[in-house]
Amino acid sequence: MNKQKALLPITTLAMTFSFAVWAVFSPLASTFQEMYGLTSTQKSILVAIPVLLGSVMRLPLGIWTDRIGGRRLFSLLLLFLIVPLIGAGFADSYAMLMFWAFFIGMAGTSFAISVTFVSRLTPPEKQGTALGINAMGNFGTAVASFSVPSIAAAFGVSWAFWGMIIPIVIMLILVWFFTPDMPKPKQQKTMRESLSVLKYKHTWTLSLFYFVTFGAFVAFGIYLPSLLVDLYGLTPVDAGMRAAGFTVLATLARPIGGNLGDKIGAERVLTFVYAGMTIGALTIAFGMENIWIMTVSCLLLAVMSGLGNGAVFKLVPQLFPAETGAVTGLVGAWGGLGGFFPPILMGIIKDVTGSYVLGFMLLSLFTLICFLLNRIVFGKKAGEPANRYAS
Repeated sequence: MNKQKALLPITTLAMTFSFAVWAVFSPLASTFQEMYGLTSTQKSILVAIPVLLGSVMRLPLGIWTDRIGGRRLFSLLLLFLIVPLIGAGFADSYAMLMFWAFFIGMAGTSFAISVTFVSRLTPPEKQGTALGINAMGNFGTAVASFSVPSIAAAFGVSWAFWGMIIPIVIMLILVWFFTPDMPKPKQQKTMRESLSVLKYKHTWTLSLFYFVTFGAFVAFGIYLPSLLVDLYGLTPVDAGMRAAGFTVLATLARPIGGNLGDKIGAERVLTFVYAGMTIGALTIAFGMENIWIMTVSCLLLAVMSGLGNGAVFKLVPQLFPAETGAVTGLVGAWGGLGGFFPPILMGIIKDVTGSYVLGFMLLSLFTLICFLLNRIVFGKKAGEPANRYAS
């Protein structure tokens, strides 16, 4: 097998199953709420807690991928995930679920490893498309949404966790034996040197953009099943299938966003993205009582967030060709954190106000800010080479 050609499909599949592990608690949240008598806030924290470690650890793992190579680090991650999956299957209390959910969060770091791995071995002119395809590993949250409730119903909740071990082991074997080693960097950077990217304003601009686009993708992916059950009284299986539709559409839109970034410029793509997200969030805020309005608006947000994710990561290697791993880790971390806070905030807002309206109003405000910032920072320079304004 040509390891170079196998790189993209294998890393994409490996990230898919890692993301399925990352989102495994989401479709089971309502089940655990009934089992342990949880409040909306407690349920939201359980769903969000894996996102925390998976977000924060993206930065160091992005840097370490540059240092020790994607094949080795990805293999170590997949090996590690087996432990919390076993533990979660044996958990018999809310506290133990929270404990294992925290470590299951490491699955979210697969994004930083995979993107750095692929970008370092892909020609610059093809990076937008390649990274868009690679990031279709986000489809793993849909895999969790439509498979986990059915597995839990057929074999018990424990097997929803234990069953995930099988594809993880298969991907461990494929990554270790059938992907190439990354070329060693000409100069080993210290952690301090790697973090020097923090001084660039575009590092923070991209972090905010991804905080909103990927944060919306993650937040909807993990919280939509609970939201649909709460709003419309759907069964967990039905809600999971509907939430999977959101994830699939957003995931399919991501490579299109990267490809459009290659062709017309990521800055222009993001202009349409944030305008569309603002409209979609406002429509949900004032029309969520109607399931059809909710459905159409969620699908709009799915497309826009997917396009935005692809466009943002078209800019990362373009703006920072020599520090892709560090910036990938940092931007990815902020994106993950963007998915951590909304579910908790939604739970608190629901407990306090009895409604989710304020949460979607806040989303529309954030997307409007990003729309204006994109026009201010990149709008007048869309015709210039992106790497000219990296500093």
